Amino acid sequence: MKLLAKVIDALEVISQPIEVSAHCDLPCGVYDPAQARIEAESVKACMEKFNSSDDDVFKTRTVTIKEERADLVKHHLWVLWTDYFKPAHLEKYPQLHTLFWNATKAAGESKKTNDVTVAQDMLNQIAEIDKIFWETKK
Repeated sequence: MKLLAKVIDALEVISQPIEVSAHCDLPCGVYDPAQARIEAESVKACMEKFNSSDDDVFKTRTVTIKEERADLVKHHLWVLWTDYFKPAHLEKYPQLHTLFWNATKAAGESKKTNDVTVAQDMLNQIAEIDKIFWETKK
C-alpha cells in the first residue's frame, strides 16, 4: 500500500502543469533569412539565364526551376515570420508586416515574370528582413 501511495504522489507531482516560455520553437540558430535569400538569388539567376538564352528547352527548364525556388522563398519567409518573430519584435520593428508581405508577394510575382527587377526587389526586401533578424539576435 505504501508503494501505491508513493506512486500516486509521484504522479500528482508529474501531472502539475509547469509554465515555460521560449523565444522560438527550437533553440535559436535554426532560423536564418539566408535560406530565403539563397533561393531568391536562384530565382534571379534563372531569370537572367532565361533572358539571355535562345534555347526554348533551356528556357522552359529555367522557368520550372525559378517557380520551384520562388515557392521555397515563400516557405522560408513564412517559417521565419510565423516561428521566429514574436509580438515584441513587431512592436520594435513595425515595418515587419510590410516587409514580409512585400517579399512574399514579390516571390509570387516572380513566378509570373522573368523581369529581373522583380527578383531584385524581393532580394532587397529579404535584405531588410535579414538586417532586423540579426538585430533581434543581439
